Amino acid sequence: MAVSESQSFACPRCGSEVAETYYGPCRSCRDELCAEVAGEARAVGEQAYEPKMNVTPNAVALKDD
Repeated sequence: MAVSESQSFACPRCGSEVAETYYGPCRSCRDELCAEVAGEARAVGEQAYEPKMNVTPNAVALKDD
């Protein structure tokens, strides 16, 4: 489903008249937003899983025969 028709509208961010395929910020506003909001990738260290020991075993499980 290729959409090739462009439509004219005012950019909702800067108000300039643009012709784009989809409604939204114009190309220059999109580039500016990407530059402002872009985050940098960082490595996240994994911690070893340690189960919580807040439950005590019941007497039946500890019973020795």
